[in-house]
Amino acid sequence: MQSEIYLRWRLRAAGYGDHEVRRMLRDGSLHPIRRGAYVAGPSEDPAVGHALLVRAALAELSPDAVVSHVSAAVLHGLRVWGIPLDRVIVTRTRRRSGARRGSRVHVHCAPMEPDEIVLVDGLPVTSVPRTIVDVARTVGFEQAVVVADAALEAGLVDEGALAVALARWSRWPGLPAARRAIGFAARGSGSVGESRSRVAIAEAGLPAPILQWEVRRSDGTFVGRVDFGWPRQRTVGEFDGRVKYGKLLRPGQDPADVVYEEKRREDALRAEDLAVVRWTWPDLTHFAPVAARLRSRLT
Repeated sequence: MQSEIYLRWRLRAAGYGDHEVRRMLRDGSLHPIRRGAYVAGPSEDPAVGHALLVRAALAELSPDAVVSHVSAAVLHGLRVWGIPLDRVIVTRTRRRSGARRGSRVHVHCAPMEPDEIVLVDGLPVTSVPRTIVDVARTVGFEQAVVVADAALEAGLVDEGALAVALARWSRWPGLPAARRAIGFAARGSGSVGESRSRVAIAEAGLPAPILQWEVRRSDGTFVGRVDFGWPRQRTVGEFDGRVKYGKLLRPGQDPADVVYEEKRREDALRAEDLAVVRWTWPDLTHFAPVAARLRSRLT
């Protein structure tokens, strides 16, 4: 995430005229990330593009600006879903809370303790616990769970640190929502889809599953690991995302081989008298049919 930022005034100082900059923008040699700031070539990953926006913005902000909220989550490498990345979010240390929202930068003013500021690739960023609390009190439940799950799964934070962060600023706006999202967050969700699935399962009133359940035969031999398991009801749930199968590819392996192996794995699960319920990205938008299939097994 440390691609070089080219500022217009620096390009001019290096002898590049406006017509040359326009030509490089047309041919793709430069890609605009904000007004007067560019990087070499396009950036297709929204997170990478946002990280570049952060670097460009900090070059023009007050030295006491600390990257925060979703911008900090991106720099910490956390999964982000459903949160706009068109604005850079920073916080300046002030005794009283406040905010100034511009077209490119959203500046919060709030108190911060020294241990809540860390360096990430040389940039001042709110710590992971502070970042998660800030995100969870300012976005929706589902979006907050995705970020908190990612931090717990990556081992970047634990429940104790999050409890301390919540207690430190107990009177801030949005803290009740943050407590709900952080209280629901858990290790074991390996993707955005799995985190969103957990939310959908809970909202449907279904029993909480075991995450990353290891299925074994009666003799103890390993059958497979599943996304969601309800051992007493002999039921497993699997979220099928395209990225999931991409990660399973070994060098030189054909995607069809992965599908075949997955079919064999499911056959082995069913041989253990387990019902397998699968769903995909579109199902997360309208989860009722999947919930009905799960409910028929679980209740």
